[in-house]
Amino acid sequence: MPERGSALRRRDFMTGGGAALASMAASFQGGAQPRRLRVAQVGTGSRGTHWGRDIIQNYADLVQIVGLCDINAKRVEVSKEMMGSAAPTFVEFDRMIEQTKPDAVLVTTTDSSHAAYIIRAMQLGVDVITEKPLCTDEQQCQAVLDAEKKYGRKLTVAFNARHYPQAKKVKQLLLEKAIGEAISVDYQEYLDIRHGASYFRRWHRIKESSGTLLVSKSCHHFDQVNWWADSVPLEVMAWGDLRFYGRNHPFRGTHCRGCPYAKRCEFYYDVTKDAQAMKLYVACESEDGYQVDGCVWRQDVNIYDTYSVMARYENGVRLTYTANTFMPYEGQEIGINGTKGRIDFNMYDAPGYSDHTLRLTRNFGKSEVIRAEEQAGGHGGADPSVRDLIFRGSDSDPLGLKAGSIAGAWSSLVGIAAYRSIERGGERVKLANLVKL
Repeated sequence: MPERGSALRRRDFMTGGGAALASMAASFQGGAQPRRLRVAQVGTGSRGTHWGRDIIQNYADLVQIVGLCDINAKRVEVSKEMMGSAAPTFVEFDRMIEQTKPDAVLVTTTDSSHAAYIIRAMQLGVDVITEKPLCTDEQQCQAVLDAEKKYGRKLTVAFNARHYPQAKKVKQLLLEKAIGEAISVDYQEYLDIRHGASYFRRWHRIKESSGTLLVSKSCHHFDQVNWWADSVPLEVMAWGDLRFYGRNHPFRGTHCRGCPYAKRCEFYYDVTKDAQAMKLYVACESEDGYQVDGCVWRQDVNIYDTYSVMARYENGVRLTYTANTFMPYEGQEIGINGTKGRIDFNMYDAPGYSDHTLRLTRNFGKSEVIRAEEQAGGHGGADPSVRDLIFRGSDSDPLGLKAGSIAGAWSSLVGIAAYRSIERGGERVKLANLVKL
């Protein structure tokens, strides 16, 4: 039987700061008009711009963006225009907080800087909403958890992968014990030669910026499994390689524009045909030199493009996870095996073909397709769902969708433990040796 302390961790794992932020946003001032949540945003790249625009278009009744900050002075102005915001812009985070006096900070910067902004916001007395991942190494993770405890601020992590209609249906089936007790999870992730390659053009290709895709990308999937299993990961083993991108090519440039190999390279990306990227990145290169159309074959690529992970959970669940980033199609194959059956959740997206299927098969019973209608909005409706929960949510959360610091920590730590295991030749890594929760 798990000890009492473990049960408390699981209860914390299922709850987060979203309800507190939603309550603040919906609170009434003087019994008349709702008091809008004052949000200052740091990080105005493509993801940050999407967040800001969505808040302005869909949550203006509850949320006011009062400041925008980015280390790139040109980009923050371009992003402001794209969002349709009237907020003042800053290149210094502390100055933005001092002048705008927000209730919460929205962190949408590069992954390796999430922790620093989270901690600084808390030091300045402000709650935080952060994009995933929470952190990219164990030192950052410990520092964030310590800061939350020290300064008593609320931290919400935006895990939209919990909010896929099929993912929510899987959680419901598990709560109903449709397959009895969960025993193991088989999870295969496929990133195609468009989406997968994009990570190797951008800052994600540098381990020091992303924590590798095990953290930057796969933390979404580890969070899903942690949430589905309703348990905490104890130890991880992993193997990973760079087998396709980076050094694995006979020729390379620095970036696609003006590359002498443009006509020969199947991975040539013509950024001039992407109006948003041209405005948000190319037009702002003079500030920091960042090129969004970097060569996927650059020698500085130091992350893995193929990897396998095994994890053991406190309640006995086992995870086997693989990811490959150079596939002809995009998709996932997920199987959850239980004492009374199996749940299969498969998604495939290829040119001219798309199939998202959720199937429940009971032992000694029939196999049936479970309907889970996708909604309008990014990621099959997952993006608006997570933002609704953060900004319009209530204390009612039967599926445990809210994610706070503990959920953020566990999801990042599986990825961190995995790349530490790879660095150590597949050594078993205990998460308790990485961070003290």
